[in-house]
Amino acid sequence: MLIFSGALVGFAIGLTGVGGGSLMTPILLLFNYPVAVAIGTDLLYAAITKASGMYFHHRHGHVDWKTMSLLALGSIPVSLIINIFIIDEALTDNADFSAFLSSFLGVMLILTALVMVFNRLIQRRLETDENETQKKYYKYLRNHRSKLVFLLGIILGICVTLSSVGAGAFGAAILFMLFPSWPTKNVVGTDIAHAVPLTAVAGLGYLLNGLVDFSLLLALVVGSLPGIYVGTRLGSVLPEKLLRTVLIFVLLWLGIYFSLAQLH
Repeated sequence: MLIFSGALVGFAIGLTGVGGGSLMTPILLLFNYPVAVAIGTDLLYAAITKASGMYFHHRHGHVDWKTMSLLALGSIPVSLIINIFIIDEALTDNADFSAFLSSFLGVMLILTALVMVFNRLIQRRLETDENETQKKYYKYLRNHRSKLVFLLGIILGICVTLSSVGAGAFGAAILFMLFPSWPTKNVVGTDIAHAVPLTAVAGLGYLLNGLVDFSLLLALVVGSLPGIYVGTRLGSVLPEKLLRTVLIFVLLWLGIYFSLAQLH
C-alpha cells in the first residue's frame, strides 16, 4: 500500500508538477504514522525525488540561481533554527505538538489550494492591457523584489520545516506573482532548485532527531519513480486545467479535514 501511495503521488507530480508534500504527508497520516515521522520522512522523500528535476531544469537553463540563493538565504537558517530548538524525538509522544503540526499542515494545504486559484486570476489580470494599477505593481516589484524574495524564503523555511508543504505549488505560485514576466519553466525550475536544499536540510534535521522511517522512505521512492514517469507521459495528453482543478479540490478537502480533526 505504501509503494502504491508513492506511485499515486508520483503520478500526481508527473501530471501537474505539484503535489509532493501536499499529498504525501496527509496520506502517511491516514496510514496512522506519527505526525513528526510523516513530515520528516516526506521531507527526505521530496529532496530525493526533486533532485533529478533540479538537474533537468539546470541543464536547460530554467533556474535563476541568484533568486534561488536569496530564497535559500532566508529559508535554510530558519529551518536549522527550528530543527535545533523545536524538533525533537520526544515529539512523537507529545500529543499537543502533534496536534499543532497536524493543524498547521491543514492550514498549509488550504493556503496552497487558495494560492493556486488566485494565482491564475492574478496572471490573467496581468496579461490584460497595462493600466495604472499594473504600473504601480511593477514599480513596487522593481524597488522591493529582493526583500520580498528573501521574506518568501523565510516563510517557506517555516512552512516546509513544520509541515513539509510549501516548497512546490505554494512557493511557485508566489514566485509567479513576484516575477510576472518569467516563463512558467523558469518559475518551476527556480522553485524546484530551492526546494531540494531546503527539504534536504529540514529532512536531515528530522533524521538526526530520529524522526525518519527508512523502510517507509524506500517504499515511497520505489513507488514514485514509475508513477512520475507515467504521469509525465500522460500529462502531455490530458487537460491541465481539469487536472489542476481536481488537485485543488483534493488539497482543500485534505486541508479542511486535518484542520478540523483536532477539534473532535
